[in-house]
Amino acid sequence: MSMAKLAVMGSINADHILNLESFPQPGETVMGKQYQVAFGGKGANQAVAAGRCGADITFIACVGQDDIGERVRQQLVKDNINTSAIGVIEGETTGVALIFVNQQGENVIGISAGANGALTSEYFHHHEQVVKEADMLLLQLETPLETVQLAAETARKHNTKVILNPAPAQKLSEQLLSLVDIITPNETEAEYLTGIAVKDDVGAEKAAQDLHNKGIEIVIITLGSRGVWLSENGKQGKIVPGFKVKAIDTIAAGDTFNGALVTGLLEGKEIVSAIRFAHAAAAIAVTRQGAQPAVPWRREIDAFLAEQD
Repeated sequence: MSMAKLAVMGSINADHILNLESFPQPGETVMGKQYQVAFGGKGANQAVAAGRCGADITFIACVGQDDIGERVRQQLVKDNINTSAIGVIEGETTGVALIFVNQQGENVIGISAGANGALTSEYFHHHEQVVKEADMLLLQLETPLETVQLAAETARKHNTKVILNPAPAQKLSEQLLSLVDIITPNETEAEYLTGIAVKDDVGAEKAAQDLHNKGIEIVIITLGSRGVWLSENGKQGKIVPGFKVKAIDTIAAGDTFNGALVTGLLEGKEIVSAIRFAHAAAAIAVTRQGAQPAVPWRREIDAFLAEQD
């Protein structure tokens, strides 16, 4: 049987990561350690998670005309990703993220879009066939919003399911939200989209209901170490708990969760089972440093789950 196809569209960044005891105050200089450059970007992280989980995935993205862009593309091939829709943008640098990580494993991030800004509607038109032929399209918000909207519209026309990870947090049009089948915000992003604070289960239920009212069938609000709030339209929402592990770095946890979740769904897992699979992938990722280097392979996830039962 042929595998269900996944299209991911999104950002590619080189992450410059520095570990600090605590974040600097304005005007303060702090000494850090363990400086590293790792490949990141929400789109790429999610694509890598899906590729390493075993999905049949094509990634629509842009890199700069630089050494790091070339290295990223070579790495993505090793991660089982079809890179034919990744463009090299002349005269642009590959996107960059500057990341500080404190001793609690929390992070603050500043981003320069670089070539990610070249993922325009015009660029998308050259690769829309990828979305038309896919069973699912996974999107985030580190590339131009009008292209995200166009990709979602194209997916809707061709019965490709749209999964949106609405990160980083920003306001989105009702029109875009109405095209989404599954949305995966964290608490902050859910509040941005609904105006409802997600401090507890009651808030999660209300925010999920608001998103259902905007036309979204399945809402999965990620709650950090508590797991996720799963709400399917017309059913009572519930917590699907995560796995307890000692986190050292949460940089790519959400991205790993999203990539693994869509892979599970494409394999025909029912939603709770796909979430559990995604929880396992994210649990492994937070015990490791960096974004893509932390993303686990399928055999590691299967082994982790086998130990839980």
